[in-house]
Amino acid sequence: MGFRCGIVGLPNVGKSTLFNALTETQAAQAANYPFCTIEPNVGQVAVPDARLEKIAATAGSAKTIFTQLGFVDIAGLVKGASKGEGLGNQFLANIREVDAIVHVLRCFEDDDIQHVANKVDPIADAEVVETELMLADLESLEKRVPAAQKKATSGDKEAKILASVLGQALDLLREGKPARLTVPNDDEEERLFEQAQLLTAKPVLYVCNVAEEDAAKGNALSDLVAAKAASEGAQSVVVSAAIESEIVGMEPEDRGEYLAELGLEESGLARVIRAGYELLQLQTYFTAGPKEARAWTFPMGAKAPQAAGEIHSDFERGFIKAETIAYDDFIQFGGEAGAREAGKLRQEGKEYLVKDGDILNFKFNV
Repeated sequence: MGFRCGIVGLPNVGKSTLFNALTETQAAQAANYPFCTIEPNVGQVAVPDARLEKIAATAGSAKTIFTQLGFVDIAGLVKGASKGEGLGNQFLANIREVDAIVHVLRCFEDDDIQHVANKVDPIADAEVVETELMLADLESLEKRVPAAQKKATSGDKEAKILASVLGQALDLLREGKPARLTVPNDDEEERLFEQAQLLTAKPVLYVCNVAEEDAAKGNALSDLVAAKAASEGAQSVVVSAAIESEIVGMEPEDRGEYLAELGLEESGLARVIRAGYELLQLQTYFTAGPKEARAWTFPMGAKAPQAAGEIHSDFERGFIKAETIAYDDFIQFGGEAGAREAGKLRQEGKEYLVKDGDILNFKFNV
């Protein structure tokens, strides 16, 4: 399934530079002036996973197919976007289409790069964007909640549930809090809440763009962002867009050495992906055979038929069972045949909760 992240932030915080580096393209025009990104650029990146490479080698797979992560570089936002200022309407429409918001915040000083507010203050920058999203949601719910309440008085059960859960969100927004803090009471409330597509209900990952010398440990500004993220159930990660840009031009074998010299164990891309998976509660299972070894993304807590549906809806509809091998067993016993011989291949049914790292072979009949 992968997931799609919208990269947002004020103009000139490093959004497009980061996008170019993360997707290893120059699709976004990085320039030192507001609104250089007019149309949302979309890039797909392979999600790195060392386990998949070991699985492919063990299974003798001809191809290795990583799961894909989509990044959307969305036009810069300014104060008043909720009322259509700048590129506000387009910005809001683009955000509705993504699974999570990657909020890039400037956490570095550089007199050569203009800041839209003429000062470096990542918390204030975050609040500008958040305020515009909250205002847009507030305007929407102040129309939708009364309409649902009115419909509920006629005995419409769904309208009553909708009025309740959206009413909670409206109360939060009026207190200056995002709608994602809403706690649905049951599955039906959760379904209707998700259908509402509120902007502030999107999970948020704050990316602190720091100078090269701060990439390993961050700085005082990124520490403030980390505290903010922790207080609101979000995630934060420190990245140097400048370093990521350098890595793009290097041969793969040289990247590790370069990162080690900077005190880094992995690239910013890997950290962003890991934080994003944790934020969205996503995990990975694998399929493996002579033709290909492949990674599949699934939501944490998914049962076997739901996980099978990530491959094709027929797999879920006609699910019979899942032949299952734990990753460690697959590697230790040399693949499927060895695991089967060692008694490590299990037959799992419809109630099986798929685990991160499982190697699965689905049996189905449509």
